[in-house]
Amino acid sequence: MRDPQRRVPNIIDVEASGFGPHSYPIEVGLALGDGSKFCSLILPVQDWTHWDETAEQIHRIPRDLLEDHGRPTEVVARKLNTLLKGQTVYTDGWVVDKPWLIDLFHKSGVEPEFEISALEMILSEKQMQAWHATKEVVLTELGEKRHRASFDAYVVQQTWLRTLEGV
Repeated sequence: MRDPQRRVPNIIDVEASGFGPHSYPIEVGLALGDGSKFCSLILPVQDWTHWDETAEQIHRIPRDLLEDHGRPTEVVARKLNTLLKGQTVYTDGWVVDKPWLIDLFHKSGVEPEFEISALEMILSEKQMQAWHATKEVVLTELGEKRHRASFDAYVVQQTWLRTLEGV
């Protein structure tokens, strides 16, 4: 049974233009501890030019969609600050998500007002052992194979909850 004193973590996920050092954030999604979600496409800045067709096939976000519907980096950064001010947000892809968020905030000229941490910082050994099997169950139950930022953040959050309850 879940401990009512234990807060549900804020989870963030970032989709990017590719997988290497020249990639940049194209979408950010949140699953917040209060149950709400946020997602935004990001309008590429002028010097963000790298584009990987393989990454596009995975997240299914073509560059022209970003140009038509993406929000400027400053708008996205300020919204993240509004939603996360003074809190910690966790990611299961810290090694890539953190640099992409640093780049987003740098390009926007906005200082982040929240902390980002690796999901492993709030996982017990037992949760880690059950993680992959539990995540597969969550994905099966949700019945979606959508690889987008807010959906991925929600899956991580639900997997965290399920593994916590199983401990």
